[in-house]
Amino acid sequence: MKHLLLQQIAVTLIAPCLLLFTSVSEAQTIENPGAYMTAIASAQTEMHQKYMAYMSAVAHGRRARRVEKMRMAALESIQNCKYKTTDINIYKGDNSLRKSSIEYIDLCYKVFNEDYKHIVDMEEIAEQSFDEMQAYILLNEKTSEKIQQASDNMFKASEAFAGKYNVTLINSTNELREKMERAGLLNSYNNKVFLVFYKCNWQDAEMMKAMNKKDIKGMEQSRNSLVRYANEGLAGLDSLSTFEGDASLSRACREAVLFYKKIAENDMNSQTDFYLKQEEFEKTKKAFETKSERTKQDVDAYNKAVKEINTYSNNFTQSVNAINNNRAQVLQKWSEAEKAFSDKHMPHYK
Repeated sequence: MKHLLLQQIAVTLIAPCLLLFTSVSEAQTIENPGAYMTAIASAQTEMHQKYMAYMSAVAHGRRARRVEKMRMAALESIQNCKYKTTDINIYKGDNSLRKSSIEYIDLCYKVFNEDYKHIVDMEEIAEQSFDEMQAYILLNEKTSEKIQQASDNMFKASEAFAGKYNVTLINSTNELREKMERAGLLNSYNNKVFLVFYKCNWQDAEMMKAMNKKDIKGMEQSRNSLVRYANEGLAGLDSLSTFEGDASLSRACREAVLFYKKIAENDMNSQTDFYLKQEEFEKTKKAFETKSERTKQDVDAYNKAVKEINTYSNNFTQSVNAINNNRAQVLQKWSEAEKAFSDKHMPHYK
């Protein structure tokens, strides 16, 4: 039975290309502090574009492993950004802004070359348990925080440089920056909803594994855990606000959780009853077969037991088929809701 794993990956806000300034003339040269700042910021433009294109592709459902070429393209653009930055001369003996930019670029390269490579490697492992999925998402968030901190440092260095050389900065609106900022907020919201879904989805899979093994004890343990996770998830969704007034993802998650809750509280009881009845029948069958002489009463009792177990078996099969069909529909609705939500709110960037 295939369960759904939806790709989650962090998107960070990179420091804006800040520069509008009033202390320089139109004919800017590298000797002008405003023009110098513009040159430093412009060197990062392609790097940011490639970075956002990669993150956008992943966030729209294309697994990181499948967009490795885009990650490599981002790495190349980061290297080019460093070459461009190192080609810029130190400004009148002051290397502070150039040095901060290079440190920021180096951090971006390290993240794409190591951290995101690790994230790619963790994709398959993340499907194996809820703890692994949490670790996977946490790594994404920590990676995002790492670049965010570096971009904040770059921003502070730019402010300090501007203040030192009397450059007036205006934080102008920037399409790339706005998309990154929006993507970061959306990703945080997505993670909260996704983990509620995934925890129940994963526990349901564990319950099905126990059922397929006819492990009644395991079924009961998984069933109890699923009820608890479903109740916790519903409480979490109750306290979660909408994303810009859009509750579609949360609503789809709630429908899925309610489905899992129903399976655990109601449907699994009949599944457990069937396996208990099956155990009883196997004992009856063994006792019947070991008798060397069988009375009419023995034969009648055995035939009755066969009829009963066949009835239970038919009901069990019908119940399992109904659950599986409903599960497929719920997962399809969740998948469609997640895609529609991301397509609506997640910035596309190429």
